[in-house]
Amino acid sequence: MQGKVVVITGATSGIGLVGAEQLAGMGARLVLVARDKARGDTALHRLRQQGPAAAHRVHYADLSRIADVKRVAGEIAAREARIDVLVNNAGALFGSRRLTVDGLELTFATNHLSAFVLTHGLRERLAAAGTARVVNTSSHAHRSAGGALTDWQSARKFAGYQAYARSKLYNILFTRELARRLAGSGVTANAFHPGFVATRFGDGSGPILSLLVHAAKWFAIPPQQGADTLVYLASSPEAASVSGLYFYKRKPVAPKPAAQDDEVARLLWAESERLAALSW
Repeated sequence: MQGKVVVITGATSGIGLVGAEQLAGMGARLVLVARDKARGDTALHRLRQQGPAAAHRVHYADLSRIADVKRVAGEIAAREARIDVLVNNAGALFGSRRLTVDGLELTFATNHLSAFVLTHGLRERLAAAGTARVVNTSSHAHRSAGGALTDWQSARKFAGYQAYARSKLYNILFTRELARRLAGSGVTANAFHPGFVATRFGDGSGPILSLLVHAAKWFAIPPQQGADTLVYLASSPEAASVSGLYFYKRKPVAPKPAAQDDEVARLLWAESERLAALSW
Protein backbone atom coordinates (compact mmCIF):
# COMPACT_ATOMS: atom_id res chain seq x y z
CA MET A 1 0.00 0.00 0.00
CA GLN A 2 3.03 2.30 -0.02
CA GLY A 3 2.04 5.44 -1.90
CA LYS A 4 -1.46 4.19 -2.72
CA VAL A 5 -4.35 6.66 -2.56
CA VAL A 6 -7.39 5.49 -0.58
CA VAL A 7 -10.67 7.41 -0.46
CA ILE A 8 -12.96 6.34 2.37
CA THR A 9 -16.31 7.51 3.71
CA GLY A 10 -17.49 7.00 7.28
CA ALA A 11 -13.92 7.08 8.57
CA THR A 12 -14.25 9.36 11.58
CA SER A 13 -15.19 6.49 13.91
CA GLY A 14 -15.73 2.73 14.08
CA ILE A 15 -14.37 0.34 11.48
CA GLY A 16 -13.83 3.17 9.01
CA LEU A 17 -11.41 4.98 11.31
CA VAL A 18 -9.64 1.77 12.35
CA GLY A 19 -9.34 0.66 8.72
CA ALA A 20 -8.03 4.07 7.68
CA GLU A 21 -5.42 4.01 10.44
CA GLN A 22 -4.25 0.54 9.47
CA LEU A 23 -3.99 1.45 5.78
CA ALA A 24 -2.10 4.64 6.69
CA GLY A 25 0.27 2.54 8.78
CA MET A 26 0.90 0.40 5.67
CA GLY A 27 1.98 3.48 3.73
CA ALA A 28 -1.24 4.56 2.02
CA ARG A 29 -2.34 8.17 1.70
CA LEU A 30 -5.89 8.59 3.00
CA VAL A 31 -8.54 10.94 1.65
CA LEU A 32 -11.49 11.03 4.06
CA VAL A 33 -15.03 12.15 3.40
CA ALA A 34 -16.64 13.32 6.63
CA ARG A 35 -19.65 15.36 7.73
CA ASP A 36 -18.58 16.59 11.17
CA LYS A 37 -15.54 18.89 11.15
CA ALA A 38 -14.47 18.20 14.72
CA ARG A 39 -14.46 14.42 14.20
CA GLY A 40 -12.85 14.87 10.79
CA ASP A 41 -10.00 16.91 12.24
CA THR A 42 -9.52 14.34 15.02
CA ALA A 43 -9.40 11.49 12.50
CA LEU A 44 -6.90 13.39 10.37
CA HIS A 45 -4.68 13.92 13.41
CA ARG A 46 -4.75 10.20 14.19
CA LEU A 47 -3.87 9.34 10.59
CA ARG A 48 -0.89 11.67 10.67
CA GLN A 49 0.39 9.80 13.70
CA GLN A 50 0.20 6.52 11.75
CA GLY A 51 1.70 7.86 8.52
CA PRO A 52 3.29 11.25 9.21
CA ALA A 53 4.99 11.46 5.81
CA ALA A 54 1.76 11.14 3.82
CA ALA A 55 -0.35 14.17 2.92
CA HIS A 56 -3.61 12.80 4.30
CA ARG A 57 -6.64 14.96 3.59
CA VAL A 58 -10.27 15.30 4.64
CA HIS A 59 -13.21 16.66 2.61
CA TYR A 60 -16.57 17.55 4.14
CA ALA A 61 -20.01 16.66 2.79
CA ASP A 62 -23.46 15.54 3.88
CA LEU A 63 -23.72 12.22 2.04
CA SER A 64 -27.52 12.26 2.22
CA ARG A 65 -27.55 15.19 -0.25
CA ILE A 66 -26.97 14.41 -3.91
CA ALA A 67 -25.49 17.84 -4.63
CA ASP A 68 -23.04 17.48 -1.74
CA VAL A 69 -21.86 14.06 -2.95
CA LYS A 70 -21.39 15.36 -6.49
CA ARG A 71 -19.50 18.38 -5.17
CA VAL A 72 -17.13 16.39 -2.98
CA ALA A 73 -16.51 13.87 -5.76
CA GLY A 74 -15.58 16.77 -8.03
CA GLU A 75 -13.26 18.24 -5.40
CA ILE A 76 -11.48 14.93 -4.88
CA ALA A 77 -11.22 14.23 -8.62
CA ALA A 78 -9.72 17.69 -9.15
CA ARG A 79 -6.98 17.07 -6.57
CA GLU A 80 -6.15 13.41 -7.16
CA ALA A 81 -4.60 12.18 -10.40
CA ARG A 82 -5.55 8.63 -9.51
CA ILE A 83 -7.40 6.68 -6.81
CA ASP A 84 -6.25 3.16 -5.98
CA VAL A 85 -9.01 2.24 -3.52
CA LEU A 86 -12.48 3.67 -2.86
CA VAL A 87 -14.16 2.44 0.32
CA ASN A 88 -17.87 3.27 0.55
CA ASN A 89 -18.26 2.67 4.26
CA ALA A 90 -20.68 5.35 5.51
CA GLY A 91 -24.02 4.08 6.76
CA ALA A 92 -26.70 4.82 9.32
CA LEU A 93 -29.87 3.46 10.92
CA PHE A 94 -32.94 5.67 11.47
CA GLY A 95 -35.96 4.94 13.63
CA SER A 96 -38.50 6.94 11.63
CA ARG A 97 -39.07 7.71 7.97
CA ARG A 98 -37.41 11.02 7.15
CA LEU A 99 -36.86 12.77 3.85
CA THR A 100 -33.71 14.50 2.66
CA VAL A 101 -33.60 17.90 0.96
CA ASP A 102 -33.90 15.96 -2.32
CA GLY A 103 -37.15 14.36 -1.13
CA LEU A 104 -35.52 10.95 -0.74
CA GLU A 105 -35.90 8.53 2.17
CA LEU A 106 -32.89 9.14 4.39
CA THR A 107 -31.71 5.52 4.77
CA PHE A 108 -31.77 4.89 1.02
CA ALA A 109 -30.01 8.19 0.27
CA THR A 110 -27.28 7.77 2.89
CA ASN A 111 -26.57 4.05 2.71
CA HIS A 112 -26.99 3.37 -1.01
CA LEU A 113 -27.32 6.39 -3.27
CA SER A 114 -24.31 8.22 -1.83
CA ALA A 115 -22.06 5.27 -2.71
CA PHE A 116 -23.52 5.12 -6.21
CA VAL A 117 -23.00 8.85 -6.85
CA LEU A 118 -19.52 9.02 -5.29
CA THR A 119 -18.31 5.99 -7.24
CA HIS A 120 -19.65 7.53 -10.43
CA GLY A 121 -17.87 10.81 -9.72
CA LEU A 122 -14.54 9.09 -9.07
CA ARG A 123 -14.73 6.45 -11.83
CA GLU A 124 -12.19 8.16 -14.09
CA ARG A 125 -9.67 8.48 -11.25
CA LEU A 126 -10.12 4.81 -10.40
CA ALA A 127 -9.51 3.89 -14.04
CA ALA A 128 -6.40 6.10 -14.08
CA ALA A 129 -4.82 3.89 -11.41
CA GLY A 130 -4.65 0.99 -13.89
CA THR A 131 -5.69 -1.49 -11.23
CA ALA A 132 -8.02 -0.20 -8.53
CA ARG A 133 -10.56 -1.48 -6.02
CA VAL A 134 -14.00 -0.44 -4.82
CA VAL A 135 -14.95 -1.84 -1.40
CA ASN A 136 -18.55 -1.48 -0.19
CA THR A 137 -19.53 -2.08 3.44
CA SER A 138 -22.69 -4.17 3.55
CA SER A 139 -24.04 -6.38 6.33
CA HIS A 140 -25.59 -9.75 7.06
CA ALA A 141 -28.58 -7.61 8.02
CA HIS A 142 -29.45 -7.85 4.31
CA ARG A 143 -30.75 -11.35 5.05
CA SER A 144 -33.62 -9.75 6.99
CA ALA A 145 -34.72 -7.58 4.06
CA GLY A 146 -38.33 -8.34 3.27
CA GLY A 147 -41.22 -6.82 1.40
CA ALA A 148 -41.07 -5.60 -2.17
CA LEU A 149 -37.40 -5.13 -2.95
CA THR A 150 -38.23 -2.50 -5.54
CA ASP A 151 -39.99 -0.32 -2.98
CA TRP A 152 -36.64 1.44 -2.97
CA GLN A 153 -37.52 4.14 -0.47
CA SER A 154 -39.88 2.24 1.84
CA ALA A 155 -42.84 4.33 0.69
CA ARG A 156 -45.43 1.57 1.23
CA LYS A 157 -44.36 0.63 4.73
CA PHE A 158 -41.50 1.90 6.86
CA ALA A 159 -39.70 0.18 9.71
CA GLY A 160 -36.26 1.46 10.66
CA TYR A 161 -34.44 -1.85 10.74
CA GLN A 162 -36.19 -3.11 7.59
CA ALA A 163 -35.13 0.01 5.69
CA TYR A 164 -31.57 -0.52 6.91
CA ALA A 165 -31.62 -4.21 5.95
CA ARG A 166 -32.90 -3.38 2.49
CA SER A 167 -30.19 -0.74 2.03
CA LYS A 168 -27.55 -3.33 2.89
CA LEU A 169 -29.05 -5.66 0.28
CA TYR A 170 -28.81 -2.78 -2.20
CA ASN A 171 -25.11 -2.45 -1.37
CA ILE A 172 -24.58 -6.01 -2.59
CA LEU A 173 -26.74 -5.57 -5.69
CA PHE A 174 -24.88 -2.35 -6.54
CA THR A 175 -21.57 -4.17 -6.10
CA ARG A 176 -22.63 -7.00 -8.44
CA GLU A 177 -23.80 -4.65 -11.19
CA LEU A 178 -20.76 -2.40 -10.77
CA ALA A 179 -18.43 -5.40 -11.07
CA ARG A 180 -20.25 -6.52 -14.22
CA ARG A 181 -19.85 -3.08 -15.80
CA LEU A 182 -16.21 -2.81 -14.76
CA ALA A 183 -15.20 -6.26 -16.03
CA GLY A 184 -11.93 -6.06 -17.95
CA SER A 185 -11.19 -2.49 -16.85
CA GLY A 186 -8.72 -3.34 -14.09
CA VAL A 187 -11.11 -1.99 -11.42
CA THR A 188 -12.72 -4.53 -9.09
CA ALA A 189 -15.70 -4.16 -6.76
CA ASN A 190 -16.53 -6.26 -3.71
CA ALA A 191 -18.80 -5.97 -0.67
CA PHE A 192 -18.32 -7.33 2.83
CA HIS A 193 -19.95 -7.92 6.19
CA PRO A 194 -17.83 -6.58 9.07
CA GLY A 195 -19.73 -8.40 11.80
CA PHE A 196 -21.80 -6.72 14.50
CA VAL A 197 -19.33 -4.15 15.74
CA ALA A 198 -19.33 -1.97 18.87
CA THR A 199 -19.24 1.51 17.29
CA ARG A 200 -21.31 4.73 17.25
CA PHE A 201 -23.65 3.00 14.80
CA GLY A 202 -27.31 3.36 15.76
CA ASP A 203 -26.71 5.90 18.52
CA GLY A 204 -28.92 8.49 16.83
CA SER A 205 -31.60 6.18 15.49
CA GLY A 206 -34.34 7.27 17.89
CA PRO A 207 -35.09 6.56 21.57
CA ILE A 208 -36.38 2.99 21.21
CA LEU A 209 -34.19 1.70 18.39
CA SER A 210 -31.00 3.25 19.77
CA LEU A 211 -31.71 1.66 23.16
CA LEU A 212 -32.08 -1.77 21.54
CA VAL A 213 -28.90 -1.31 19.51
CA HIS A 214 -27.02 -0.15 22.61
CA ALA A 215 -28.12 -3.26 24.54
CA ALA A 216 -27.07 -5.53 21.66
CA LYS A 217 -23.58 -4.00 21.62
CA TRP A 218 -22.74 -5.95 24.76
CA PHE A 219 -22.33 -8.89 22.38
CA ALA A 220 -20.53 -6.95 19.62
CA ILE A 221 -16.97 -7.39 18.40
CA PRO A 222 -14.38 -4.56 18.65
CA PRO A 223 -13.83 -2.24 15.65
CA GLN A 224 -10.33 -3.67 15.11
CA GLN A 225 -11.86 -7.05 14.35
CA GLY A 226 -14.65 -5.57 12.25
CA ALA A 227 -12.20 -3.63 10.07
CA ASP A 228 -10.13 -6.70 9.21
CA THR A 229 -11.99 -7.66 6.01
CA LEU A 230 -12.15 -4.01 4.90
CA VAL A 231 -8.36 -3.78 5.09
CA TYR A 232 -7.98 -7.19 3.44
CA LEU A 233 -10.14 -6.25 0.44
CA ALA A 234 -8.41 -2.88 0.12
CA SER A 235 -4.85 -4.17 0.30
CA SER A 236 -4.32 -7.93 0.00
CA PRO A 237 -2.78 -9.36 -3.20
CA GLU A 238 -5.14 -12.33 -2.69
CA ALA A 239 -8.13 -10.03 -3.34
CA ALA A 240 -6.62 -8.18 -6.29
CA SER A 241 -8.36 -10.12 -9.05
CA VAL A 242 -11.71 -11.05 -7.49
CA SER A 243 -14.77 -8.93 -8.23
CA GLY A 244 -18.49 -8.92 -7.63
CA LEU A 245 -18.35 -11.01 -4.46
CA TYR A 246 -19.59 -10.68 -0.89
CA PHE A 247 -17.05 -11.40 1.87
CA TYR A 248 -17.13 -12.26 5.55
CA LYS A 249 -13.98 -12.91 7.59
CA ARG A 250 -11.86 -12.58 4.45
CA LYS A 251 -13.78 -15.34 2.66
CA PRO A 252 -16.37 -15.02 -0.11
CA VAL A 253 -19.79 -16.20 1.10
CA ALA A 254 -23.14 -16.43 -0.66
CA PRO A 255 -25.58 -13.62 0.18
CA LYS A 256 -29.30 -14.37 0.25
CA PRO A 257 -30.79 -15.23 -3.17
CA ALA A 258 -32.48 -11.83 -3.48
CA ALA A 259 -29.03 -10.22 -3.33
CA GLN A 260 -27.99 -12.30 -6.34
CA ASP A 261 -30.89 -11.19 -8.55
CA ASP A 262 -29.23 -9.51 -11.51
CA GLU A 263 -32.51 -8.16 -12.87
CA VAL A 264 -33.22 -6.34 -9.59
CA ALA A 265 -29.62 -5.10 -9.63
CA ARG A 266 -30.17 -3.58 -13.08
CA LEU A 267 -33.46 -2.01 -11.95
CA LEU A 268 -31.74 -0.52 -8.89
CA TRP A 269 -28.98 0.85 -11.11
CA ALA A 270 -31.48 2.47 -13.47
CA GLU A 271 -33.45 3.99 -10.58
CA SER A 272 -30.24 5.32 -9.03
CA GLU A 273 -29.26 6.98 -12.30
CA ARG A 274 -32.70 8.55 -12.56
CA LEU A 275 -32.76 9.89 -9.01
CA ALA A 276 -29.21 11.25 -9.20
CA ALA A 277 -29.70 12.63 -12.73
CA LEU A 278 -26.53 11.05 -14.07
CA SER A 279 -25.58 8.37 -16.56
CA TRP A 280 -22.72 5.90 -16.62
